[in-house]
Amino acid sequence: MTEHIQFSPEKDALVLLDQRYLPTREDWFDCKTTDDIVEALIVMVVRGAPAIGVTAAYGCYLAGREVAGNSDWKVELEKNLDKIENARPTAVNLRWAVREMKRVWQESGDVSLDELCAVWLKRAKEIHVDDIRMCEDIGKFGGELMDDGDTIMTHCNAGALATAGYGTALGVVHGAVDQGKKVQVIANETRPFLQGARLTAYELHRDGIPVKVACDNACALLMKKGLVQKVVVGADRIAANGDAVNKIGTYGVALLAREFGIPFYVAAPVYTIDPETPTGDDVPIEDRTPTEVTHIGEHRITPEGVEVFNFAFDSTPNELIAGIITEKGVLRPPYIEAIKKLYSEED
Repeated sequence: MTEHIQFSPEKDALVLLDQRYLPTREDWFDCKTTDDIVEALIVMVVRGAPAIGVTAAYGCYLAGREVAGNSDWKVELEKNLDKIENARPTAVNLRWAVREMKRVWQESGDVSLDELCAVWLKRAKEIHVDDIRMCEDIGKFGGELMDDGDTIMTHCNAGALATAGYGTALGVVHGAVDQGKKVQVIANETRPFLQGARLTAYELHRDGIPVKVACDNACALLMKKGLVQKVVVGADRIAANGDAVNKIGTYGVALLAREFGIPFYVAAPVYTIDPETPTGDDVPIEDRTPTEVTHIGEHRITPEGVEVFNFAFDSTPNELIAGIITEKGVLRPPYIEAIKKLYSEED
């Protein structure tokens, strides 16, 4: 699945499969302006750290097109880029993509807006293609860690829909299948946005991979019964010490995995690792609208006037993580040293 993020030259727009309505219907959302991109990110038309990064890259191009004809276009463009970068606080890929486009701008010198937009569109397309390749490599390395006959539990959706294609955590599942292994998946429903029940199940069922959905509070029982052999999740940001910030509830799954002796893996591209953030406790955690908890669709499920918590992410401490699966290979503890070595090799 790669068609969920498309750039349309005819529309001069980024066309996104609107994930809010899956799996019951497939609607498309056109992004032609900065505000369109920001809305798509905030309301989660598109979600998942790598997909957010790809969307932001195209968003920078659209932000440039939007200021055409403005005599003070550089100032206005900087404002638009800041809007995109700050649309959501937790996923480091968003910040990375905007900063990458700023770097390209700086290195391009004194170019016209049209020239800059052309360079940016080319770079966005490269980021788009590179993300799919990285996910395929993650799948290869991660697939080697899975055993024939494994049931793999995952939380949230870290599949093709969360990336440009193939997926990170689900990329590991695909990698195992591509290596001839018979595996199946337990998709935690992932309240309150139900990414597991709606999106992970949608993807895997579409791809013919056996999947069962479990309510979030069934994890302990399923593990105790021996129904889970591995846990693989994605990440929105990995701190310099290896703490992994992912969808709310991931931390609890990791604690249960340790209790029952089940390997817990995190799958993410290298650029999800943030060496500027020392620990997971230093990552800003998005506090989303209460409506996602108080309502299912348009139906209220909590009493009027009762307050709720809706933190979108939590941080899993590095000591609970058996390995961080990247496109460069599998990082193992101690993660501070492993991450430093990884970045020294990148340089």
